[in-house]
Amino acid sequence: MKGPAIFLAQFAGAQAPFNTLDAITRYMGGLGYKGVQLPTWDSRLIDLALAAESQDYVDELKGICAENGVEVTELSTHLQGQLVAAHPAYDVLLDGFAPPVLHNNPVARTEWAVEQTKLAAKASRRFGCTAHATFSGALMWHMVYPWPQRPAGLVEEGFAELARRWRPILDVFDDNGVDVAYELHPGEDLHDGVTFERFLAAVDNHPRANILYDPSHFLLQQLDYLQFIDFYHDRIKCFHVKDAEFRPNGRAGVYGSYSGWTERPGRFRSLGDGQVDFTGIFTRLTHHGYDGWAVLEWECAYKHPEQGAAEGAPFITRHMIRKAEKAFDDFAGTETDRGVLHKLLGIGG
Repeated sequence: MKGPAIFLAQFAGAQAPFNTLDAITRYMGGLGYKGVQLPTWDSRLIDLALAAESQDYVDELKGICAENGVEVTELSTHLQGQLVAAHPAYDVLLDGFAPPVLHNNPVARTEWAVEQTKLAAKASRRFGCTAHATFSGALMWHMVYPWPQRPAGLVEEGFAELARRWRPILDVFDDNGVDVAYELHPGEDLHDGVTFERFLAAVDNHPRANILYDPSHFLLQQLDYLQFIDFYHDRIKCFHVKDAEFRPNGRAGVYGSYSGWTERPGRFRSLGDGQVDFTGIFTRLTHHGYDGWAVLEWECAYKHPEQGAAEGAPFITRHMIRKAEKAFDDFAGTETDRGVLHKLLGIGG
């Protein structure tokens, strides 16, 4: 496993040192981060179209990062991926994810989003990244807990359509040698293991259809996020290190009551302030040979982002495991052959 790294989406802004790639990577490198995950929709940090076409431009960005002690871990198209499959009920809100010229034009907006994700495949290859972070989008989220009930065949057709939209994108990523890591997230059609399996079947087990593992979303769903690693470790290609807490009470539970983040029973927290068992997570991922990056995604209902970032790098470093090359009791071992083994078992002549 490599790290610590940090996702820059929640930190990029109009004010220094968060308004240029040079300044923000210098800031994060100074906190001890070794990698950064880049949000490709933020033109202050990257020109995605240019990165897809120009190795010189990408080398320039890589050089800026290297001077500041970090490297690009993955590119992210979370916002564009959301627009690949968007239900019309969300059109007004989702227009903010696309350029103004595409507002009030869902068809053009989706075409733009698809092209953006394909550009990200090419840009990821130029950066030398082997995985890419994104969202699946959602055609069925309004049906997750339905009344009236879902009509027969709706879920199957929903996953078939999601597969039709993503299959050509996955093929472009395959051409560029990059895995698509979907962040399994409430609000997305891919939000747990079962929905990921349904999608995977719909794309014929496409080798580039993989997972961004973020335990915070699983804790808030009350899903066993440790066993999830045992089930899906072969498909986990990215890792967001994000904490959360779930404290239900007599008035509210999983669905959150339309309350703000500080009032919900389920809240995202800075690392170490929530309930996620990171010792267990890092142990399971190490056991299964995860060799990607451990990337902080800061989203806390209470703590200031700069404090969360400062605390995040040492927290991740403390939890990373250098896998042992031999067993702790090897010093007491003895050389054996088959005859000795039989004596120890009390068998043979």
